[in-house]
Amino acid sequence: HVQLVESGGGSVEAGGSLNISCIASGVTRNAYCIGWFRQVPGKEREGVASVTSDGELNYADSVQGRFSISQNNDKTTLFLQMDDLKPEDTAMYYCAATIIVLQPASRLRRRPYNHWGQGTQVTVS
Repeated sequence: HVQLVESGGGSVEAGGSLNISCIASGVTRNAYCIGWFRQVPGKEREGVASVTSDGELNYADSVQGRFSISQNNDKTTLFLQMDDLKPEDTAMYYCAATIIVLQPASRLRRRPYNHWGQGTQVTVS
């Protein structure tokens, strides 16, 4: 049974930093891909960053160099360190996972992921 629980969202001024977390259970016993997505009202949910069970990382162009995805040693918690935040980063951030290893072209696409957390709000002003 896969369960994803996000935390750590909040409000921050432009240029600031936030680190959000996702406790992931039932995922890392297998090959997997896990990542962060974000969504604002009226827009499609977009992929932000992902990591595979092999440790391969992928980032959206809009966050490359500012955001960093990582996991703790036992792979039970996923992190997203967000630096130099911009107002356009404001969104609900979701943790997502799938128990297969996706090809690079699919890792930031919503459809292959079938497990989702409830989201944590990030607001940049």
